[in-house]
Amino acid sequence: MIFLFQRPPNRAFTAFYKASKADDSNGEVEPIDTWEEEDEAEPEVGDGGDGGGVALQNCAWGEKVLSISQEVLLEFGEDMKLYAFKTSPRGYIYVRLDKLSNEYGCPSMEEIESFSRQYKKKLDEIGESGEIPDDLALEVSSPGVERLLKVPDDLLRFKEMPMVVSYLEDTNARSQEKTGVYFLDSVDTESECCVWKLADVRENRDPEAKGRPMSRKQKDARLKLPYAMIKRVNFYISY
Repeated sequence: MIFLFQRPPNRAFTAFYKASKADDSNGEVEPIDTWEEEDEAEPEVGDGGDGGGVALQNCAWGEKVLSISQEVLLEFGEDMKLYAFKTSPRGYIYVRLDKLSNEYGCPSMEEIESFSRQYKKKLDEIGESGEIPDDLALEVSSPGVERLLKVPDDLLRFKEMPMVVSYLEDTNARSQEKTGVYFLDSVDTESECCVWKLADVRENRDPEAKGRPMSRKQKDARLKLPYAMIKRVNFYISY
């Protein structure tokens, strides 16, 4: 049995299980009474969570379970990738799947469940051989709207969506960080710069304009930023 939970707005679908020797008796997975929640720290690129990437945290079995997940993922074709993978010394595995054809990169509940079952089966088989612990806990989910977008790799992929861009005004060490809501206008890979245009959203409108759209000057304005000056990019979500 794999338990699925809806967890908006961060991760659309999540599957939890804890494998154990008791699974052999009926093929089911026991509910987890206490679950180690991921740290609520500010996401960073490569943190294995909202920042994507791989973070094994010195787990001796980390490379092996990562390799197994990649083998299972091959069965889902080119449309499904690992967005993030993290292991915990307490025996937890966190996997976030990225579906390239989905607007936000979110697989369906059925796809997450299917991956979870196949991954569980492989973990059980390897666990019986003693190569990895046989009581690992697993969480499989979608990246969710809080994901950090990679610069420049993710920018063109999500070009049609407004993004929250945090950046430095200049290369000075004391430069203050600024944040705005933009659409990507273009990317210049040779100069490693990208150009942004203001998104016509509430945050960019004059509060005294009583709902009127942005001015022509705002619409024509462009912001050119070197990759190195971009600190963080997220999806813009209007609540």
